[in-house]
Amino acid sequence: MFEDILKSGKIYTGAGDFYISFEMAGKMKAADDCSYKTYSVCESAADSSSSRVEEDAESDGPAVFMCGKCKLPIGDSLSWAGSDDEQNQIMLKRITDNVVTDKEPFVSGTRKELGCLVVNLTCCGCCSELGIMYISTPKKLDYKRSLFCFNVENIESYVVGSPGQRVPELDKDKPVTLEYQDSVEQQMTEKSSSSLIKSLAVIIGQRLLEIENNLQCNSGK
Repeated sequence: MFEDILKSGKIYTGAGDFYISFEMAGKMKAADDCSYKTYSVCESAADSSSSRVEEDAESDGPAVFMCGKCKLPIGDSLSWAGSDDEQNQIMLKRITDNVVTDKEPFVSGTRKELGCLVVNLTCCGCCSELGIMYISTPKKLDYKRSLFCFNVENIESYVVGSPGQRVPELDKDKPVTLEYQDSVEQQMTEKSSSSLIKSLAVIIGQRLLEIENNLQCNSGK
């Protein structure tokens, strides 16, 4: 479901207004180029449309949301809080520390969000803009306050357990012998080693990209 949402550029939102009170706590770590903040938002009341989306997410498997440019993970569907098809946004209650929350709030200039006080959400890996977080809103937009709203066109997703993943093919009619067991164990070991190497390569690549972007940010100051 989440892959289809991002590929089509269309997202589902439930009908009707809903008002939720939130409690937000965060931690901040300083760096030379920017300040990184990790926020956790606790929801005190659930909306029926959000529950419906969460049920759909469970049937599809959890989805990991990533920066559309450098592919750093920014959150997952377990933190899903809803969507807004008019603004082409998805909303999450929690994010990873790969997302930088700007310190300086500003007043949104769009007609629908007139009077809203927001801050930008950017990727710490490539400094690309991912979305916004609402600090202050009129009553009709209270449900968005303190949520992390990401622009669909700026992110990508990966569904855990998608059809691209396969398990070793076993012949049900073939008797289980020691040779057959050794063959299956060898297949599993080879696939596990290959997955581990790929994961390590991705992590190393992400770290190198972060270092390169930090150097670029520092040189531009």
